[in-house]
Amino acid sequence: MKMPNGEHDRYVLDSSAFLAFFEDVEGAGTIRELLEQAANGESILFASFISFTEIFYVTLQEQGEKEAKRRIHLMNKLSMRRVESFPELGTVAGRLKALYRISFADAWVAATAIFYDAVLVHKDPDFELLKEEVKLLNLPYKTKGT
Repeated sequence: MKMPNGEHDRYVLDSSAFLAFFEDVEGAGTIRELLEQAANGESILFASFISFTEIFYVTLQEQGEKEAKRRIHLMNKLSMRRVESFPELGTVAGRLKALYRISFADAWVAATAIFYDAVLVHKDPDFELLKEEVKLLNLPYKTKGT
């Protein structure tokens, strides 16, 4: 799934994108397509270390430890690069957190997209605050009552 102008082949998956994939809700097809492209060497996918933490704790709270561990195991096997913390990335995340009303985790995910000149794939309307800072690929947002 290249961007409309075809110029980007790097993507960062937010935790909300992973949850869409795992729960097979709207947007899961886009994530499957991106994972396929990455497996075929057509694009590069990144995931922030903090997304692994978010997926683990959200799943642990909602579905238990067995499912949380299963999801992390699967994430580790996907065709993507896990990005750990390093000083330059922390500086970008800190700037975003200072300038925008976003969560600490969102700041790290967005910083990863900025640092690697990647498109941020998400289902989180809070990222709209960063549309001047980072390229976004919005998956369908949840509507009230769903």
